[in-house]
Amino acid sequence: MLSVVTAAGLAVSACSSLPNTSQPVSGSYACGQLDIAVSGNEDSDLISVDYLDRRVLLKPEESASGALYVAPGDDQTRFWSKGEKATLTIRGQTYPECLQPGDLEMPFEARGNEPFWHATLEGGELLLTRPFEEQGTRRVSVELKTANRHGREYVATLDDLPIRLTVARQLCEDSMSGAQYPAQVRLVVGSDEFTGCGGDRQRLLRGAVWVVEDLAGTGIIDRSRITIEFLEDNRMAGQASCNRYTGSYQLRGEGVAIGPLASTRMACAPALMNQEDRFLTLLGQVTSVRIGQHGELLLSTADGGTMRAFQSDHDSP
Repeated sequence: MLSVVTAAGLAVSACSSLPNTSQPVSGSYACGQLDIAVSGNEDSDLISVDYLDRRVLLKPEESASGALYVAPGDDQTRFWSKGEKATLTIRGQTYPECLQPGDLEMPFEARGNEPFWHATLEGGELLLTRPFEEQGTRRVSVELKTANRHGREYVATLDDLPIRLTVARQLCEDSMSGAQYPAQVRLVVGSDEFTGCGGDRQRLLRGAVWVVEDLAGTGIIDRSRITIEFLEDNRMAGQASCNRYTGSYQLRGEGVAIGPLASTRMACAPALMNQEDRFLTLLGQVTSVRIGQHGELLLSTADGGTMRAFQSDHDSP
């Protein structure tokens, strides 16, 4: 995935310029699990970014490239657009690369099993390891053939064989490891067809505030709140019932490792403290993370205990 660009990365040089406000920035984007709508108008140089239950207004700022918009009085809230892709930062938190419908992060990696194949798209080139390929990974020029809100189709030629790589933005599960990916991929080489998965797995987790509704078979105390957020740099944070917590996570081939975890030390009612202790203990034991058939987040421990969470429909303070 492209490197995220924050305030520190937007150096202003002598050739920097303001965005072209005669053509307002607009469009829908998916920043991982966060869907946003960006709109502008010809009567003002401001743009609005709508997400969840919030709207922020941003004004144009100088940038070395692309179109940069920053919230008045809050330079930690900004939207930086380059064509179909963009970067969104809200109150200092940078979300996954924002993509318009059907677009792909670059580089984009895909793979399949039985037989094994691997493909990487980047900069107009396709790096392809074909099934049973004796010459290893091959590099060929690739052309974007079809682009729509559902995905992309690329074509190329290798050893006089036509190649077609079709990517659909739909949840995909690896047939061997069980790991989930944000895209289904079909590779056609000549008359042979192969299927697999692709994309950045973190896009399935990041960008959402996940609200826990079940702790391994036990409910949540009324009006209490347990949340999970997967952040940049493999960090995670949230509300544990009484206290805020932070930690780290690492996606692995067949699961996830979480921890160490740390929390603030505020005291609450005993029932809330017991619920918090149970949640943090379970979270530290999680070995598997999945997206369920209803879009829910499923976090499971080695002994089969599962926490279930759904995306919040409002912004966390």
